[in-house]
Amino acid sequence: MEEQSRPVSAETELPLGVRVAAAWSWRLILIGAAIAALLWLIVQVRVLVVPVMVAILLTALLQPIVNAFVKRGLPRSAGVGAALLAFLLAVGALVWLIVSQLRGGFGDVARRSAVAWNDFLKWIESAPFGLTAEQVNGFIGQLVNTIETHQDEIWTGALAVTTTAGQLVAGSLLALFSLIFLLLDGKRIWFWVLGFLPSGAHAPVHSAGLAGWTSVGQYVRVQIFVAFVDAVGIGLGALILGVPLPIPIAILVFLGSFIPFLGAISTGLLAAFIALVYNGPVNALLMLGVVILVNQIEGHVLQPLVMGSAVKVHPLGVVLAVSGGALLAGIPGALFAVPLAASASAIVNTLMSRRWDPDDTPVASFLTQDKRSRQVKHRARNVARITRKEGRV
Repeated sequence: MEEQSRPVSAETELPLGVRVAAAWSWRLILIGAAIAALLWLIVQVRVLVVPVMVAILLTALLQPIVNAFVKRGLPRSAGVGAALLAFLLAVGALVWLIVSQLRGGFGDVARRSAVAWNDFLKWIESAPFGLTAEQVNGFIGQLVNTIETHQDEIWTGALAVTTTAGQLVAGSLLALFSLIFLLLDGKRIWFWVLGFLPSGAHAPVHSAGLAGWTSVGQYVRVQIFVAFVDAVGIGLGALILGVPLPIPIAILVFLGSFIPFLGAISTGLLAAFIALVYNGPVNALLMLGVVILVNQIEGHVLQPLVMGSAVKVHPLGVVLAVSGGALLAGIPGALFAVPLAASASAIVNTLMSRRWDPDDTPVASFLTQDKRSRQVKHRARNVARITRKEGRV
């Protein structure tokens, strides 16, 4: 009897490598489409997304203050008030220092910049470059025109929310209200969101979410330390070299350092420019050397040892995340890129290693605990009410 021939199909005719590549390809295409759809949705509701993300970062920063109040038996509302007061005082102090220091110095910087530019044009005309002042001004004019044409992409990107003063005020108020509610009721909000998922997903998602939140908190606190080191290093360098306005320079470096790598370099170049217009090219080169030295310390010591151990993201990953975030979403993208990458890394690692108890029921446990806590508070209010009535009698 003749042997029956097997039916011809792709499973039998195609090599294993082609089948594996095809399986990976359509899955990656679906993942990319899902990510693209998510990014498109975020851009559509960017007026809500950016303030809420700012509030989440500030919550991670201020949460330890609230927890310290709660551990001492004080009301959570008192901790929230103290955290907000400390934050507003810190921001107010920075703004006051910048305004008070720049009030009389900014005009002088502008005048000296104009003088330095004229001296530069005279040197260009006298040097054997074959250029005239009119040609240099033409090149600069074309550069400025290009920057003005693409300023929306350069400064704001796809997540722009501050195109008008009204949107800025609305975004600030939304961030403030979100911050207050996250500090007051963040745990209840999290479990409310978690409750929309199937019960079998509660434990893994809760465990992964806690890992991501811990990573974000560590990033914010470590980034403040890194920004402080950058500000002190560049500010002291400016003071030692006799560069004017060392305090505003240090504050600007501190604020700019919240965008890893790029922020400190940009604000450090401003310090070198001020040194150039006031003290000449030699002093500017020395100031530039200080900026490079501080950034090397950040890149080779602080980022790998402090930031890397805190958020478990390689420095190359930090650079790529910041660059990609800036390319996709401008300054907001550069600001949020590293905490998003850090939290995503922690979430994926937790899910891959299955670091959760499969028998855990976090939502049900929280609801039970919350109900008991409400009952205790209700009894305490009743006792206090009865005590006050008896006192009046």
